[in-house]
Parts: sequence; C-alpha cells; structure tokens
Amino acid sequence: MDSRKTRILFADDEPAIRMTLPLILQQQGFEVSVAATVPEALAYINRESFDVLLADLNIGERGDGFTLISAMRRVQPSAVTLILTGYPDFESALQAIRSQVDDYLTKPADLNELVATIRERTATPRRIVPLQVKRISTILRERTDEIVGEWVKETRQNPTLSSVPLSTQERIDHIRQIIEEIAKRIESEPNVISAAQENESATKHGQLRFEQGYTVRRIAIEARLLQVVISRVLHKHLLSIDMSSLIWDIMVMGEGLQEQFEESIRAFEEQSSYPRTA
Repeated sequence: MDSRKTRILFADDEPAIRMTLPLILQQQGFEVSVAATVPEALAYINRESFDVLLADLNIGERGDGFTLISAMRRVQPSAVTLILTGYPDFESALQAIRSQVDDYLTKPADLNELVATIRERTATPRRIVPLQVKRISTILRERTDEIVGEWVKETRQNPTLSSVPLSTQERIDHIRQIIEEIAKRIESEPNVISAAQENESATKHGQLRFEQGYTVRRIAIEARLLQVVISRVLHKHLLSIDMSSLIWDIMVMGEGLQEQFEESIRAFEEQSSYPRTA
C-alpha cells in the first residue's frame, strides 16, 4: 500500500489564510507547501512534484491563479488543479475554462467540501488532455476583431481623440495591418529581430492622421490605448498562451508597438515643415 502523503501546493496572497488552511490540511494527512506570490509558486512548480495545486484566483492581480494553473498543466499535467474564488458571481466565467481547471470552490471554502474534493480528485488518475497552446502572434491574429473593437470603444470614450470627428472606418485606418506586422515581428528569428522591420502600415497611418487633423499627442494616445487593449485581451486568453515563449513574445511585441508608433510620428511630421501641437 502506498503510504506517501498527497502533496499540495497552496498559493494565496492573504496572510491569514496562509497561516490557517495549510495547518488544517496537514491535520487531514496532506503535505502542504505554501506560496504567497506567483513567482514563488512558479519556482515550486519547476523544482518539486505535486499531486494538487490549490490556488487563489487573485494573487496580487486579478486572475493570476490562471497563470499558475497554466504552468502546472504544462509542467506537471497529471496534477489536480483547483481554484479558490471570492467572487461567487464569477462562477459562470469559470465554467468556460473547466477544461483547464479541475474544480473550483468559493471563498471562504467549506473545509469538509475542500478535503472531500481533494481526496476525490486524487483517488483516480487525472485524464490528461493535450493543451492547445499558442504563441502571442497567433492570439493577436485570432483576436484582431476583438482588439480592434475594444480599441475603437476606448478611442471614442477618450475626449482628446473623440474631438476629431471620424467614422469608424476612418478611425480604424491601418490598425489591423499594424497588428499583423507586430505578429510577424514576433515570429521572426531572434537573430534578425534587430533588422529593419516592415512599417508600411505605420507610415500610412501617420500620413493619414496628419490629413485628418490629428496631432502628435493624439497619435501617442492612440498607441497607448492599443497597448492597453492588447494587454487586456492577452490576459483574458492567458490559458491559451504558450508560456515557454511568453516573455520573449511580450518583449518583442512591446518593441514592435514602440517601433510602429515612432514610425507613425516620423511619417506624420514629414507631412509638415513643423510639427503640430495639441
């Protein structure tokens, strides 16, 4: 008979629950390691083996628990993954990701239910479903409509941008092409990332914005809002992202957005002998 204790990694940023829940679980015969931050939990996942990951939904930032779920599914796919959430009304959203999360419990968790869930889930081998992970470039292409739609909403709600009357099509301009060029940049070989990139869409964007009566400040606001919206969409689809390339892709994407912005400004200023001011 296997007498090895079930090993649990518990991640939560609330000091009180980190002091109490692990002790209760240990009294129930479990072996528990505790992490207070996402980096600390990721370090555990990469150096030790666990039977269960029990993570708060929000560790520092909203939805950080999903980052740990994704990492555990990738590194230790046979481990049971459980989420704790303090938002009962968030359950409908969690239902959509049940293929990634084995189960979830509402905080404050019923201890009997929690213990029963852990024992039930670890009693039989976990069915491993291959993850369909994607690079950020693929997410950008698949979610271009979502990104553009959210970006248009943000620009219309911004007083400085909305003061220039443009149709939806005029406002969208070359944004789709700019997103595609950033996706291509992400997929470029690392040793050619520093080479000159194609910025044709950014050039046309800057030229058109000059004709439409924009200023450099307005172009800067547009660029900032695009970065905000892309970050929001990527966070929403975090479980679909290939974590092995995440840091590199984020870095290249940031450089690409900055380069596109700079090219738009250059093209804008070339249209006039002197730059406009807001």
